[in-house]
Amino acid sequence: MKITVIGAGNMGAAFVKQLSLAGHQVTVTAREIAKAESIATAHPGVNAASPALAADQAEVVIVATPYEEAVNALQSVGDLQDKVVIDITNPLTPNYMGLTIGHETSAAEEIAKVLPGVNLVKAFNTVFAQVLAEGGDFGDGRKVTVFIAGDSDDGKDKARAVAESMGFATIDAGGLKNARYLEPLAGLNIYLGYGAGLGTHIAPTWMQDA
Repeated sequence: MKITVIGAGNMGAAFVKQLSLAGHQVTVTAREIAKAESIATAHPGVNAASPALAADQAEVVIVATPYEEAVNALQSVGDLQDKVVIDITNPLTPNYMGLTIGHETSAAEEIAKVLPGVNLVKAFNTVFAQVLAEGGDFGDGRKVTVFIAGDSDDGKDKARAVAESMGFATIDAGGLKNARYLEPLAGLNIYLGYGAGLGTHIAPTWMQDA
């Protein structure tokens, strides 16, 4: 699959690594193109591109920026009409211990309002960069869960294919409005990792009695 990653931080770098290992055609872009080029050179076959050219051929675009930068980042990569965009953001307060919006809306819904015609999907927002960088398997047979919420079946199918190609388990979390639940879940995970000192090699999942 042709996938563009927007963002050259820890999450963006982790996506590039795992998507490349999974055999996807990966392009990475960032506001500072030198950072994108640095990530690309570390992974054979990955291309770095200026934002204006980054999404032209993409089937899936992953926005791996802070929430407050997401809309501008997406608008910078050209026409996204009918493309699948995976939003991994969380609307975090500056100290990362709270959310700036919730209950009646979500980061995903706010992004979708500004980008009509885009197949926006919420996914990977509950996965720490350190976990993502190591792939979806904790090494003992347990797979990390990626929750997927969206209003487009095609969008959710592509997000599921992306996640499972990297070794993650997936759970369909319903429509995009359910990002209102997934973003607080990520907030709890961040608190447990940093506030409660459990570290960043943790991830939420859902258990089901066979």
